[in-house]
Amino acid sequence: MAETRDRPQPHQLQVHSQSRYDKSSLLPQRGPTAAQILAVVTLLPVGASLLGLAGIILVGTLIGLAVATPLFVIFSPVLVPAAILLAGAVTGILTSGAFGLTGLSSLSWVLNSFRQVTGRQPLDYAKRRMQETAWTVGEKTKQAGETIKAKAGPEEGAGGGRT
Repeated sequence: MAETRDRPQPHQLQVHSQSRYDKSSLLPQRGPTAAQILAVVTLLPVGASLLGLAGIILVGTLIGLAVATPLFVIFSPVLVPAAILLAGAVTGILTSGAFGLTGLSSLSWVLNSFRQVTGRQPLDYAKRRMQETAWTVGEKTKQAGETIKAKAGPEEGAGGGRT
């Protein structure tokens, strides 16, 4: 029976009708600090002047566009092809640079992967391969010369052929 007295019974629970959060605690209890006042006093004129400059620049741009539009219409037979040509040239230059950069990076990647696989420098490998190829070509040339000499026979090989 002592255990049932310690546990609260459902009819003993109290419900408070007051809100858990006090509305006055959401609002600041004191006024702004001196740093906040100084920031507002400093930034308000700066922001207002920048906004005014933006408006002036917008009006100037619209007036310039209104003045230049007839000139664009009059000179459009010259300006449109010139703009297309200029855009094509810029596109070509940028594309060429992009392809060149891609090619160089691809070669760099191939060389690095070659170094990792073989553990050797690619120039040493290329030099050795060139020497082997030159020796092989020399041997094949010597064999071809001997084959031609054997097919030609001894009389033509001595220089006593035609006169």
